[in-house]
Amino acid sequence: MATIPITKRGAEKLKAELHKLKTVDRPWVINAIAEARAQGDLSENAEYEAAKDRQGFIEGRIKEIDSKLAAAQIIDPTSLEISGRVVFGATVDLEDEQSGEKVRYQIVGEDEADLKLGLVNISSPIARAMIGKEEGDTAIVEAPGGVRRFEIVRVHYL
Repeated sequence: MATIPITKRGAEKLKAELHKLKTVDRPWVINAIAEARAQGDLSENAEYEAAKDRQGFIEGRIKEIDSKLAAAQIIDPTSLEISGRVVFGATVDLEDEQSGEKVRYQIVGEDEADLKLGLVNISSPIARAMIGKEEGDTAIVEAPGGVRRFEIVRVHYL
């Protein structure tokens, strides 16, 4: 099985979701099914069908998270000796060479990515353009809107 890179924070977030699914959501849906079953005829019982659908979703999500955590390679960039190079987990300050706009991104795994929070997926064009570069280098990104050039201003390992 191939490993999936994930930050320490991302792994903790998945573990917390898994814990909630197993200790809160699963018992709740089991109770909801029991209550709906007690109402009698299951063939026309919308509450029963909704609870069974919810149970299917919860069990599927538990299985998915268990699988992801089993395949996860937790990477803590603060423990790596990489000095100024962009790697998985690094937080990078960039400046658009054309507009001068400054942005900050952290390179994370697929499940952690959220562009609004500055978390970019390792397989995204911007992350692929930055990996291996150092402060002062230029990352050339082939984006849907055209080619953009970013200067790597600073690399942090948070």
